[in-house]
Order: sequence, then C-alpha cells, then structure tokens
Amino acid sequence: MGFVVAIDGPAASGKGSIAARLGQTLSLPVLDTGLLYRAVGVALERAGADLDDELAAGAQARALRIDDLDAEALRSRGAGEAASRVAVHPAVRSALLDFQRAFADREPGAILDGRDIGTVVVPAAPCKLFVTASSEVRARRRHAQLRGQNDPVSYEAVLDDIQRRDARDGLRAAAPLRRAADAVLLDTTDLDIDAAFDAALRIVEASRGRWEFS
Repeated sequence: MGFVVAIDGPAASGKGSIAARLGQTLSLPVLDTGLLYRAVGVALERAGADLDDELAAGAQARALRIDDLDAEALRSRGAGEAASRVAVHPAVRSALLDFQRAFADREPGAILDGRDIGTVVVPAAPCKLFVTASSEVRARRRHAQLRGQNDPVSYEAVLDDIQRRDARDGLRAAAPLRRAADAVLLDTTDLDIDAAFDAALRIVEASRGRWEFS
C-alpha cells in the first residue's frame, strides 16, 4: 500500500473539497466514495426500483463502473438522499468494498473520502482524518451550494435532510459513520475552506513524515 489518506465525516462537513485540494497538492488520485452510493441510488430510481430493495440495490452496486460517477445528476439533493438510503444495505456496501479497496491499493497512494474509509475500507491507512462541523453550519453550506444550482429548497428543508442523514448514517447496522480511534479530528465549523485545507494539509504532511520514516 502506498500513502493512503482516509477522510471521513458527515455530509457538507467540507471533506470532499479538502480531499480534492489535497489530491491536487499531493498529486494523488481522489475517490469521492459518496458518488458510488449516489450512482447506485440514482440508477435504481431511474429503473423505477425501490431504494429499500436490498437485492436490486446490491445488483446495481455490483454493476457499477468508474465511468458512472461523472454525471451532474449525482450532485443533486435527491441523489444524496438516495445514497443515504441505499447505503444501509449490507449487500451494497459489500459490493462496493472491493471497488474502493482496489482504488486505495494503487501506487504511490490515494485519497478517499466517505463515511467508513478509516474504519472499514482502509483501516490500515497511514493517515486518517475525521472532518466535521455543526449541523447548522453544514446545512448553510449545502443550502448555498444548492441555491447556486438553482434549487429553490429552503434552509429548513436542508437542515432537516442533514439531520435525518446523520441519524441514518450513524445508526445503520452496516459500517455506521464514526470516527476511527486513530483519526485526527478536524472541526471546520469556524473555518472557511482555505483554513480547513491548510489545517488538513498540516495533518497529512505530519502523517506522511512518520510513514516515510517508519
């Protein structure tokens, strides 16, 4: 395994933006694992299937390819809700686990962000971050993003979505969202993206220094 950075955290915590900027800075490939679950959920909805149907969701997850992750439709609020619903299925998580581990196993390393990277996908990752923020701040960020996409959703509706997803992700039986024991906590509640990235980069560089000399 190369130098793997595992970034976990709840929705709209900033982990995706941080991961993307770290990838550019460190010249490492980045996988937003949330897109895998969004792609499965969106594909099920397009097929008219039930998001609570584990067999159908598992089959769709097994058929997923990397080329399925670029669609703009995967960035919508509805896609995020669908992702949270299909992510509770053990069959989906099992089908996508090999996909994620194969991505992480490349040289000279990789960056993966999601909700169970440091706890399940790559528990031996040399660097782990748990990025979080208050639900109110995360809702404001997501609301601004959606309004920029001409989605007229209210802040209150976004906050409700955030809190519902937090509960579902934290309580699910399969790979619940939680901070790995050896993950460094990065609370971005009072940080803009530049400050959050700078803090993350310091954590990653310290971890890489220890990894290189281990």
